[in-house]
Amino acid sequence: VSPLDRFYTSRTQSETSIHQYLVDEPTLSWSRPSTRASEVVCSINVSHYELQVEIGRGFDNLTSVHLARHTPAGTLVTIKVTNLENCNEERLKVLQKAMILSHFFWHPNITTYWTVFSVDIISPFMAYGSASQLLRAYFPEGMGKTLIRNILFGAVRGLNYLHQYGCIRRSSKTSHILTSDDGLVTLSGLSHLHGLVKHGQRHRAVYDFPQFSTSVQPWLSPELLRQDLHGYNMKSDIYSVGITTCELASRQVPFQDMKRTQMLLQKLRVPPHSPVDISIFPQSESKMKDSQSGVDSGIGASVLISSGTHTVNNPEKSLLSHVFFKQMKEDSQDSILSLLPPAYNKPSVSLPPVLPWTEPDCDFPDEKDSYWEF
Repeated sequence: VSPLDRFYTSRTQSETSIHQYLVDEPTLSWSRPSTRASEVVCSINVSHYELQVEIGRGFDNLTSVHLARHTPAGTLVTIKVTNLENCNEERLKVLQKAMILSHFFWHPNITTYWTVFSVDIISPFMAYGSASQLLRAYFPEGMGKTLIRNILFGAVRGLNYLHQYGCIRRSSKTSHILTSDDGLVTLSGLSHLHGLVKHGQRHRAVYDFPQFSTSVQPWLSPELLRQDLHGYNMKSDIYSVGITTCELASRQVPFQDMKRTQMLLQKLRVPPHSPVDISIFPQSESKMKDSQSGVDSGIGASVLISSGTHTVNNPEKSLLSHVFFKQMKEDSQDSILSLLPPAYNKPSVSLPPVLPWTEPDCDFPDEKDSYWEF
């Protein structure tokens, strides 16, 4: 059996099979939006795609992410190839559910899947990669406040969209935040998505506790890790935003250097353990100069809200209206592009030579070397 043994799940899958699969989780209004003008219609013929270079890995290192060219249209795309031989039944269900749910999400700040076939997932090519990749390549001491503001605004807007449909993201980090060559920020990865709506009723909390990879535990909220009768809700996602904010500002992930047992004990403390020294994020209204540390008059308070030290009814809306985002304009693409180096798919930079399609080998690098994660 091929290590990339495949099954077919395309976006033309019948509504009946989708309803049958998600009968216990009618999270969304199951109506397909009309095709956007910007969407590229990609074929499901594997010979129509030419792999260029591997740009990352994800799904616990079972998925390789490639830059490729769709030859009929001449369009650069991203292809994710999943190794099924090492996927257990639970992982296969998670993967299938993520692909089916992606069929119904339609928002500029949520990564689009143009087509899915043979567990090769075709999506737009995001020239700047993930925020994690940007940190490693260009911001060794952390990003400045203006860039953080632009990136987080797009990510929180995407999160707000998911919350409106009763979905909890559960794990958001810098490797899940992608930026296109025109400055659009999107959230990727639906594998850990879970719905609050079940049997036609919207619940205040959920009690689903999957076996998360230990690599994502620093971003998980205390209430999710606690696994008690109180469960968790959408505020769990806002905690992840707080951890991601710290990562963008300092390039350091809170709790990551701790042993997992110690991290769990710190997160479950009452009152909650603060993952950062909040004193470095002044809460005054005075204007501060832009800096590589990401410090300004609003970011500290947003970290407080995100880390759960503030109680809010609609946390993602509170963040979008927060003082930190007040300087944001609706069309912020130009602003974010002025803060980033040129994308490497610009005409002035040559692409790698075109390579024929070959099945990637199975020697996977360590997960810590991954740039994009889905």
